[in-house]
Amino acid sequence: MISVVIPVKDEAESLPVLFEQLKAVLQKIDISYEVIFIDDGSSDNSVMVLDSISDKNKNVIVIKHRANFGKSLALAKGFEKASGDVIITMDADLQDDPTDIPNLLKKINEGYDLVSGWRKKRADTLTKRISSYLFNAGTSWIAGINIHDSNCGLKAMTKEVADDLFLRGELHRFIPILAFKKKYKVTEVTVNNRLRKFGKSKYGKLGISRGWKGMLDLLTTIFVTDFSTKPAHFFGGIGLVFFSTGFLMDLYVTYIKISTGTTQSKLPLLLAGMLFLLIGIQLMSTGLIAEMIAYYLTRSERTEKN
Repeated sequence: MISVVIPVKDEAESLPVLFEQLKAVLQKIDISYEVIFIDDGSSDNSVMVLDSISDKNKNVIVIKHRANFGKSLALAKGFEKASGDVIITMDADLQDDPTDIPNLLKKINEGYDLVSGWRKKRADTLTKRISSYLFNAGTSWIAGINIHDSNCGLKAMTKEVADDLFLRGELHRFIPILAFKKKYKVTEVTVNNRLRKFGKSKYGKLGISRGWKGMLDLLTTIFVTDFSTKPAHFFGGIGLVFFSTGFLMDLYVTYIKISTGTTQSKLPLLLAGMLFLLIGIQLMSTGLIAEMIAYYLTRSERTEKN
């Protein structure tokens, strides 16, 4: 069974066209399916359109948010409701092409756990294409995964992957990375990116705030996947750098004092070294405390399971 999860924000005009295209593809595949729409606080008549579609199709489920909580939470709600063995995600703005779904499923059948779409030929403005390229190149390099388009809305994944994802904030942009860091088999296929027919993007607005939030979310992704069970390695590593730097700075000032009898106006360097030593000790202590918390939480979970 296939579950198609679609977040919706003010896409009333696109929804009827999208569903008809999607239904034609899914019926051609000849497999049982369900379509889950999550209305994320739309201010137009998207809810009315979704209710109309749901009334006419028994395999359509509509989840309604009372306000705009973001795409990550919308997807998380859809994953929670989905009952399919394979889950397809796509946007509601008609830029994702449903005819690409069979190619995604083919990769899942080959043994991959998550297949991400790659919009190789973007139907967007030059500014958005450049910013997307820089974002994906930086993300791929930092995360150590060879993915060209981690934020493509069109993806396929097993139910196991969807249940294992913890989405919050803007983490939906890093779903392939989250899965890759959890040792799932991740790949990508080229998909068709179509021009938007109605309105403007509601989830992908450009801006400075989106840029720095994206960087913070990427750091969050790396931290919760690589260091959630070993926080001492994260805090301890940074703390060790600070401590070593401070130690060398103060050692240098001490050498000058012993050899010349004066600090030769190196007092600021001495104070900076002491500050670095203090920061290093605090970070390493934080890592050890976090390690203890992680240990006892893991132990408590195992006790509850037993």
